[in-house]
Order: sequence, then C-alpha cells, then structure tokens
Amino acid sequence: MALAATLALGACAETRTSESSGSYLDDTVITTKVKTAILEDPALKVMQIQVSTHKNVVQLSGFVDTPQMIARAGTVANRVEGVASVKNDLIVK
Repeated sequence: MALAATLALGACAETRTSESSGSYLDDTVITTKVKTAILEDPALKVMQIQVSTHKNVVQLSGFVDTPQMIARAGTVANRVEGVASVKNDLIVK
C-alpha cells in the first residue's frame, strides 16, 4: 500500500519539462481569466489575441490594430489575479 501511494504521489510531481496537475489547472484558470478580461475590455474586444500560461507567466500573441492595443492588452493581463508576469508578443497588423 505504501509503495502504491508513493508512486501515485510521484506521478503528480512537477518535473523540469512538465508541470504538476495543480500547476496545470492554475495556469488554465489564469488563461481563462485573462481571455475573459481581454474580451470584456471595451478597447480590446478582439478575437485575434491568443493567451497561454505556463507557471503563472502569461504569453500574449496574435494581431491587434494599434500599438496602444498592445500596451492595453499587457496591462489588462497583468491585472489578473495570479499572473506573475506577461510576455507580450502581440503584433500590429
């Protein structure tokens, strides 16, 4: 029993190349919150912004219409609870 419990816990442990189930779920929640915040912002109602999160670091990618939208998207994402930092790779089309 003890060996089975140890192996089960070890399977959920974080490794250098992957994240634990808890970290993955946290990142998924952050991604959803950032996407919602972007869609709810009147200046950013844009479907061309992709959001991904890894270890609480949000990456924004895609296309926007103005440089101001790039800055605004970064600000909006950074205000979301749980976001450690934002990597803003948005491009003006």
